[in-house]
Amino acid sequence: MRHWYRNQKFLTKRSIEAAVFLLVFFLVFGYMAVVMGLPNMLNTLMQTSYSLLMETVFYIMAIAVLSGALGALLTEFGVVRLAEIALRPLMKPLYNLPGVAALGGILTFLSDNPAIISLSKDHHFTRYFKKYQLVSLTNFGTAFGMGLVVVVFMMGKGFLKPALVGLLGAVVGSIVSTRLMQRSVLKSYPELDVKDDEEGDEQQISFKSEGGVFLRFINAILNGGKSGVDIGLTIIPGVLIISTFVMMLTFGPSAEGYTGTAYEGVAVLPWVADKLDFLFRWLFGFHHPELLSFPITSLGAVGAALGLIPKFQALGLLNGNAIAVFTAMGMCWSGFLSTHTAMLDSLGYRHLISKAIVAHTIGGLVAGISAHWLFVLLSALL
Repeated sequence: MRHWYRNQKFLTKRSIEAAVFLLVFFLVFGYMAVVMGLPNMLNTLMQTSYSLLMETVFYIMAIAVLSGALGALLTEFGVVRLAEIALRPLMKPLYNLPGVAALGGILTFLSDNPAIISLSKDHHFTRYFKKYQLVSLTNFGTAFGMGLVVVVFMMGKGFLKPALVGLLGAVVGSIVSTRLMQRSVLKSYPELDVKDDEEGDEQQISFKSEGGVFLRFINAILNGGKSGVDIGLTIIPGVLIISTFVMMLTFGPSAEGYTGTAYEGVAVLPWVADKLDFLFRWLFGFHHPELLSFPITSLGAVGAALGLIPKFQALGLLNGNAIAVFTAMGMCWSGFLSTHTAMLDSLGYRHLISKAIVAHTIGGLVAGISAHWLFVLLSALL
């Protein structure tokens, strides 16, 4: 009887979930079909996805391959090791983390968020952290995910200085996110202020290399380039699905009306953002409500958010301030929702996922605000 009751309860819950999903699905796409016309909506979906694949995804993949090769070379020939040593003194005062945490930030900047997950499973790395610090490493590492790809992409569009300002904004956001996470965890779980075992010697972490210089060079660029291909392939679903959907909620009809061509839509997001224009203008310096779609998309995947840039640039919506804010929030939020869930689950702290997400959401907002005001300050001084 009890088993039957549980099954009925489960079926009822699933039925409600299915009904809500179908209601939302038909409301959203039904509205788009009514406004655009069903054939135009379907054609725009396909045309936008195809355009993003050909004009944006492969461009991002090319950048990822080159930056992956560069990152592998920097690791193979000791530059990452030197950078880690140089950054160690900053870890404690800025992030309240041991010096080796710098390695996590560098590796995620050179590659992507999953690098911090692999480090979190390495005992030779994690033994330097107290438990609450190890948990906050999720927030620290993901604040720099795909950083090199994002910065190089913005540079390729002609925005070097704003991209560097955005990088600085991401650093500010990472500090806020990491510190907030630590404070929240310690407040609720003070027993996590301990280490699992003895402290290690930080000098034991090393980057061993074997073979001649030429062979190491070739292997580094090939393996690094291959990791770039993996990143490029990984971002395809996000760009084609998320960016297409966001674009259709961001842009309106073309000059000829709805024709079923790429980048048409119902302009819902700008309408919503326009109601809060005073807020976004003061916080981020956005002068066009369409720009709000970039940070929203970054929550799911920064690669997908980068897919919005060419269209923004073609419409003349971009300026240095927008690029600085995009770089900061794109790096800090780079698809952190999935990374936080995966890492904390693998560490056995699933119950802290909500705290990590809240802290990082605040950190990303601070990153964007900091980038905006830093850009305003530097523009006034230079």
